[in-house]
Amino acid sequence: MGTGFFWDERCFWHAGGNYALTLPLGGLVQPLAAGGLPENPETKRRLKNLLDVTGLSDHLDMRRAAPASWEDLARVHPEEFLKRFKDMSDMGGGELGLRTPFAKGGFEIAALSAGLAKAALLAVWNGDCENAYALSRPPGHHCLPDWPNGFCLLNNIGIAIGAARAAGHHGRIAVIDWDVHHGNGTEAVFYDRADVLTISLHQDRNYPTDTGFVEDRGQGEGMGFNLNIPLPPGAGHVTYLAAMERIVLPALDQFRPDMIIIACGYDAGCFDPLARMLATADTFRMMTRQVMAAAERLCAGRLVMVHEGGYSEAYVPFCGHAVIQELARSDIDAPDPMAPIVAARQPSARMDAFVGSLIDEMAQTLLPLPAQP
Repeated sequence: MGTGFFWDERCFWHAGGNYALTLPLGGLVQPLAAGGLPENPETKRRLKNLLDVTGLSDHLDMRRAAPASWEDLARVHPEEFLKRFKDMSDMGGGELGLRTPFAKGGFEIAALSAGLAKAALLAVWNGDCENAYALSRPPGHHCLPDWPNGFCLLNNIGIAIGAARAAGHHGRIAVIDWDVHHGNGTEAVFYDRADVLTISLHQDRNYPTDTGFVEDRGQGEGMGFNLNIPLPPGAGHVTYLAAMERIVLPALDQFRPDMIIIACGYDAGCFDPLARMLATADTFRMMTRQVMAAAERLCAGRLVMVHEGGYSEAYVPFCGHAVIQELARSDIDAPDPMAPIVAARQPSARMDAFVGSLIDEMAQTLLPLPAQP
């Protein structure tokens, strides 16, 4: 077996609209030199390039995948929404929701992105790969069943889980979202489900500003199986590891999943233009190590990473390389060139202790999980 790496050059061809950062052009908003939204192909392409240059690609099982089928998409998204998306895509593109522009053929590229996630999940569950990474683009964790937003056109992880269920895999699944923005779309898809535990670590009130609160625990059978861990701006390496150790890992131990999926965004990194967190490449490495150990303990190592956000073209590749190096248990390293400066910018011990007390308060609210039906 080994680590599967699912990618497709066509996903890099997804095109955004006329924006400067997240502001529509016009009035007093001038175009940026690079143009478009911060969700552009370069962070993902540069990550793939770095894997090739260091030689880590040679330690991975490089794979392509078929697009998710209409049937796959319709398990999560209403037919009316899919038809509107497909028609608009065929006619040249447009924008369906909030900051979700796409060009002609955008529907097919989004279905391919979801297909990468689906194929990665099935490869691990079927035993073809020990673990896997899907370099999906466009991302998916913000997309609600009937409303795309935050650069996300289809809910990649929701579609992948639906496909796994249809293939006969009915075990419990834990989804850990460490993208810096709240995983509101994935939360919405599984909010009333007890067989999927959703956990989101995110910067408090970043995006969306009106979701992601500790009190949002799920509904119906899903009550208690949706965990939000909103962290204050400026939280860094120590805080992220503390949140994992005091909330995420205990929740996994109580839920005992048969599969773990990571919504793997890198926008909590120090240099991201859309966030104010201080995570480092080593933060992502250590969180990956923590989850891999939990997967070994709980579900025979079954772990899938699905790429989400992260908009620093210079820094994301080093964060991603650290994660994938851990997944592959490889000794091929890409040393973080910014390590000295990101270490110097970490919060003080007093700040870490204060945020740690907030994490302890959240743990008292979120844990223990309810008994599973």
